[in-house]
Amino acid sequence: QVQLVESGGGLVQAGGSLRLSCAASGRTFSRYVMGWFRQAPGKEREFVATISWSGSSTRYADSVKGRFTISRDNAKNTVYLQMNSLKPEDTAVYYCAASRGIVLGINTNEYDEWGQGTQVTVSS
Repeated sequence: QVQLVESGGGLVQAGGSLRLSCAASGRTFSRYVMGWFRQAPGKEREFVATISWSGSSTRYADSVKGRFTISRDNAKNTVYLQMNSLKPEDTAVYYCAASRGIVLGINTNEYDEWGQGTQVTVSS
């Protein structure tokens, strides 16, 4: 089991950048598929990006492809989400998630552990 703590959220103007971090406790971090999801007010939580154990494989939602980059540092038990060219529609609470499976899942029910979330607000 891992515990996840996100950081790096904040307020940014449209076109700007932010980097989110998710620090994980536990010695088995490298065996988890990691993902980022987001939830805007009044909307369901949606998939953003996911990364394999080694970091060699990634998958992105169409809405963020080419703008966001997911990466991980297993030595630091941390996964990152670099967000560039931010848009007002990217405004949401961003959640880090961990899956004990091997599939790069895009559904919330494919993930076993969740962080508390970090707010990202993009102003126009």
